[in-house]
Amino acid sequence: MSNSFDIVLYGATSFVGQITAKYLAQHTSEPFSWAIAGRNRAKLDTLKAELGLADLPILVADSHDEDALRSIAEQTNVIITTVGPYALYGETLVKICAETGTDYCDLTGEPQWIKQMLDQYEAQAKESGARIIHCAGFDSIPSDLGVWALQEHAIAATGQPVSHIKMRVTKIRGAASGGTVASMLNVMADVRKDKSLRKVLVNPYVLCPDEHGFHVRQTNHQKAQFEPDTKMWVMPFVMAAINERIVHRTNALLGARYGSAFRYDEAMRAKSAGQAWGMTLGLGAFMLGAATGLGRTLMAKTFLPKPGEGPSEQAQLKGMFDMRFYGTTEDGSQLEFKVKGDRDPGYGSTAKMLAQVGLCLAKDVSELEGGCWTPASGLGQKLIDRLAAHAGVSVSQVKP
Repeated sequence: MSNSFDIVLYGATSFVGQITAKYLAQHTSEPFSWAIAGRNRAKLDTLKAELGLADLPILVADSHDEDALRSIAEQTNVIITTVGPYALYGETLVKICAETGTDYCDLTGEPQWIKQMLDQYEAQAKESGARIIHCAGFDSIPSDLGVWALQEHAIAATGQPVSHIKMRVTKIRGAASGGTVASMLNVMADVRKDKSLRKVLVNPYVLCPDEHGFHVRQTNHQKAQFEPDTKMWVMPFVMAAINERIVHRTNALLGARYGSAFRYDEAMRAKSAGQAWGMTLGLGAFMLGAATGLGRTLMAKTFLPKPGEGPSEQAQLKGMFDMRFYGTTEDGSQLEFKVKGDRDPGYGSTAKMLAQVGLCLAKDVSELEGGCWTPASGLGQKLIDRLAAHAGVSVSQVKP
């Protein structure tokens, strides 16, 4: 493609968008052309001044304006978007990218919306050549790449994939982003309006192609428990609802490379039984409150972060995450892989991962066909290498 830009960052003045823009401005280890875009010209002008890039192009478009978004898509190879909740603001851009053959990546964690986008636009993306990658942030890159790396190692070593992988969040420091919280509340609102979505949300294979053929019952961690094999107390991990579905979609897109009976589950490690049960009850109370319109309104007005809000840069620098993946090979060998990030998972690390997915699409995977890919199925080792070199995110084996 011979467009004006390698990348357009849409939603550049959002909280995560600003972090992503700053990261791209400082990413000088490789040449690329880019522009910032959004609906508010004045805010974009302010961001441009803060970045100190006098020649940085600005493009203006509302999230529902097809003509303006089409104009942007026709000028770039890749659109990175931070404009969410995506179920409210994201469909038009996906539609335009699928029509124009423009590559696309986002930060959604909304499985019901991703399902709708797959049903409506995946066939067109395959025809136009657009490579669309959802969930290109903390949800679900660490989970997707961690499982992929462990399985590739197991297959290379034994010729067979691991049939069951557990991911346990060992350490995490950082707050949930306002955008993530808004997306979660919107999912609950959608379910309240359309009860049929409950079946979508509880199906671990909902994002797999219709012909996937997977039927194995998956573990759903809904309460605190002690695991004898890992010798740890665990509690529910709120991102499991999207991460597990992305991992299963990767398996399907790779032709059941992990096996047709593959099992995968996620949970958080707790320091004690008290912490495990305390966090479980707290999460249960949040979900109960979010199940009603009044509860969502009260939480949004009181203690929950709002879209556009987030921690200071200093707080982001103190953030981190450490996720461990456990599996047993066919010959009985125990495998452990880890994915570590050096920033707040919802902001600093997410912004760097999202930017590198955009750059990977623009520069590294010209052979990848059009369609709706996951980070691991579409980008694999090339993305792992990029994250290690430029984003402070590492994927590696833990030696016994």
